[in-house]
Amino acid sequence: MAPSETNTSIGFPATFAPSDIVSACSPCPAGPAGAPLPRSVRVGGRVLEVAEGAIVLGDALGALRVALGGADAPSLEIGDLAIVEGAPAGGALASARLVERIAPRRPPRARAGAAAPPSSETERAIHRGRGAALARRAAALAAVRALFAERGFLEVETPSMVPSPGLDLHLDAFAVQAARPTFLITSPEYQMKRLLSGGVPRCFQLARCFRRGELGDRHNPEFTMLEWYRAFADVDEVMADTEAIVRRVAGALGADGTISAAGRQVRLEQPFPRISVGEAFARWAGVTADDAIALASRDEERFFRLLVDAVEPAIAALPHPVFLVDFPAPLASLARLKPSDPRVCERFELYVAGVELCNGFGELTDPIEQRARLLADQAARAAQGKPVYPIDERFLDALEEGMPPAAGNALGVDRLVALCLGAASIGDVLAFPHGWL
Repeated sequence: MAPSETNTSIGFPATFAPSDIVSACSPCPAGPAGAPLPRSVRVGGRVLEVAEGAIVLGDALGALRVALGGADAPSLEIGDLAIVEGAPAGGALASARLVERIAPRRPPRARAGAAAPPSSETERAIHRGRGAALARRAAALAAVRALFAERGFLEVETPSMVPSPGLDLHLDAFAVQAARPTFLITSPEYQMKRLLSGGVPRCFQLARCFRRGELGDRHNPEFTMLEWYRAFADVDEVMADTEAIVRRVAGALGADGTISAAGRQVRLEQPFPRISVGEAFARWAGVTADDAIALASRDEERFFRLLVDAVEPAIAALPHPVFLVDFPAPLASLARLKPSDPRVCERFELYVAGVELCNGFGELTDPIEQRARLLADQAARAAQGKPVYPIDERFLDALEEGMPPAAGNALGVDRLVALCLGAASIGDVLAFPHGWL
């Protein structure tokens, strides 16, 4: 249809913050520059307000005031679904008529207090602003994809069901009923490294990952991980990627070099400082750097207690992000040992306002050392009564084939978006957090 014809359908642009969504009215979109507005448009949505001769019609992304003639407005009730047709006028619809009313069998109840759980999908998505948050999350993902495209990365998708979910002592997987042992991924790491061995030099993935027993403000059993790898690169290049991603996402979500998180302002403009684990313990935990490194082998429980109780709170108080680097060798996981100091490994984590956002490695490529670590991980899991997952032999075969020197990172997308939006919980930026299923 031409723009001037009737029955042109329009939607509700995502232009409003959650607090504005009911009282504000989305402007009717125009056609191409200079083109006249259509004489009549047809719009469908949820009735959010009813007043004399008018309604507010909306969805999770915006709202529109509609002036109705005759007896149409009194016939509608809050919670109805309605289709109306009218003339665009000043960001509203004028002289509109009711085309169709759909009365739900169970209309959404009136809004509950903010402290109470939402009572309906309408309250959650519209009145509590979840739809607006999802629109902003989509903008963040688009910004991530654009950055990686600029840097020559290939976006990939690897399987969610795998023969081994990884053997990290602190991660538990969901088993899947299948003809052979199969698990939902805790990370796409093994398969993405197989792609590196096969000749894909730069790849990234926005992967759905699954971890059993993880639930809280910063955890959900199912979450989105941004994982990427650079062949023939080192951790400095991947840390530079990480800084760019944080800034790009913050910018896409409206932050101008600073984000508000946990009641304080965190500056993003300057390069993020790097501090070694040993130096951090010496500065904030009263343990020398050498003793901190040795402590990870001698008393891992005390090491982590000092990390959580002393080091992380001190980092959280800083007005800028911080990379924690050079973790003790026993915590290497799939990272290689640092050639200049094999007591530590090429592993880094980024903290922003006290939130651990990522876990990156200079990748281990030696198949013999990697097998030895995986066998040790299996033994440690068995000693603690945890499920012992199989070793992924095809991953080790790929290392045997020759995986190029590489660095990679795994970043929690939900955490980053929540931080940039000032949300208290990652559940605030998920379409369906675990508690709403």
